Amino acid sequence: MSQQYQIPGTPRVTSPSPTPSEHAETKDSYFAPITRSAASKRVSSPTPIAEEKDSDSDLEKRARTRSRSPKTAAKQRRLSGLSAVTPKSGMPSTAASRPKKKPDPMVSNGTPNGHLSPASAASSYWREFSRSPSPLGLIPIHRHWRSFIHRHEIPRKALHVSIGFFTLHLYTRGVQTSTIHPYLLSALIPIASVDYLRHRFASFNRIYVRFLGALMRESEVNEKYNGVIWYMLGVWVVLRFFPKDVGTMGVMLLSWCDTAASTLGRLYGRYTPRIRKGKSLAGSAGAAVVGVLTAGVFWGLVVPRYWGFEESFMFKGTLSLPETARQALGWTGKGQSTVTGWLAIGIISLWSGFVASASEVVDLWGLDDNLTIPVLSGLGLWGFLKVFG
Repeated sequence: MSQQYQIPGTPRVTSPSPTPSEHAETKDSYFAPITRSAASKRVSSPTPIAEEKDSDSDLEKRARTRSRSPKTAAKQRRLSGLSAVTPKSGMPSTAASRPKKKPDPMVSNGTPNGHLSPASAASSYWREFSRSPSPLGLIPIHRHWRSFIHRHEIPRKALHVSIGFFTLHLYTRGVQTSTIHPYLLSALIPIASVDYLRHRFASFNRIYVRFLGALMRESEVNEKYNGVIWYMLGVWVVLRFFPKDVGTMGVMLLSWCDTAASTLGRLYGRYTPRIRKGKSLAGSAGAAVVGVLTAGVFWGLVVPRYWGFEESFMFKGTLSLPETARQALGWTGKGQSTVTGWLAIGIISLWSGFVASASEVVDLWGLDDNLTIPVLSGLGLWGFLKVFG
């Protein structure tokens, strides 16, 4: 009974194409005849290149052609933008030679803010740092008015220029320099004392900077004294120790030539040669032109219109060679070596422009230019008029 109903075995189904295993067995055991044309095609056809999948994205799954030229590891790093690896350190050569980036300065809560911290304003740093423009972050009002106050220093320059017009106004009113310098000294002492105290007490310095920060540079926050102190000191020196016309010219050259040099230097200094750190040919040329115009207007127009060439003036409208120069040239008459009128005014104006530009460029022991410009300009005019006046 069991033999009558025995389950038949599973019939074997032969596939139309052999399986890979059968194909391999057949290939190893049987070789079909090969013609000459087939053999030449098999030799000339290159072996297919197996591509590796770099990612699973749709774009990376697409077929790509790869160059069959061999690439060394150094060539691959060079083409990819990487540098060669140094054998000793195992790091790229450019990365090993590149200086390490300094960490950002920290504020009081310990987080970097990307600005210059007050603690890093050391004396050696500010001597090497160009004044144009100052680093942003120490004075709050500079952050809110970056172009008006921080970059162009409009309030500071407005105060700077106004002193020259105020000095010229006092001259037209007949005010003598001997009556001005005592008031300047009376105002200079308390202002300098307050500035000294703010450097001693940090809380007072914060209040001071909050109210007068628009008139300050950020280099004056922690280490330098306020430029107003040096300005008043320079004005006091030229009005106290020089004749009336020389002292008045010293104040106006400080007020207008320094402002012109700063403005033109920031605008066009990048296009002209640099004379020294922070000083360009554009700024010096601007100071010279303004100095020539200032002297020409003062001695050529203002002085003759109001009070004339007074006895206290060094320049009285006449320039002449000294006695030794006349004898060396063989000129017996004094009229041959004397110039008057607009020719004399033109000569003293050109000298005033040169003196103003030179005093703005020179760095005298690191002193503030608000002090050196009027003093050096006064000395230059005084010496020139002492010889040729």
